[in-house]
Amino acid sequence: MERFFFCYAKCSTCRKAKDYLDQRGITYTYREITEETPTVAELTEWVARGRYPLKSFFNTSGLRYRSLGLKDRLTSLSQEEQIQMLAADGMLIKRPILVDPEILLVGFKEKEWEELLP
Repeated sequence: MERFFFCYAKCSTCRKAKDYLDQRGITYTYREITEETPTVAELTEWVARGRYPLKSFFNTSGLRYRSLGLKDRLTSLSQEEQIQMLAADGMLIKRPILVDPEILLVGFKEKEWEELLP
C-alpha cells in the first residue's frame, strides 16, 4: 500500500508531522508540495472521500491565499475552479497531507493522527 506525505520543507508543522511519522516507523513517499503539487485528479478524489470539505484544503493562513483575496472569492468559484486553483499552486494548499487508499489527513493534529493511523 503506497502512502504519500505532501509537505513543505520550510513549514514547522510539516516538520513536526514528518518527525511524528518517522518516530513511529510509518513509511511514506515524500512529495514536496511546491514541486509535486497534487493533481486535479488527486484533489478531486480526496474531496470526494467526504472527510474534509473543499475549503479545508486551502491554506487560509497563507500569504498567497490572502494576497489573492480568496476569503471573499471562494464562494463565487465552482468546485472545479477551486480544485484547479489548488492544483496550480502548492502554496495554496493546507499542509501537511497524508494520504493512502484508506487514510486522508489534512493538517497536523496529533490526536487525530493517533486515532486514524495504524
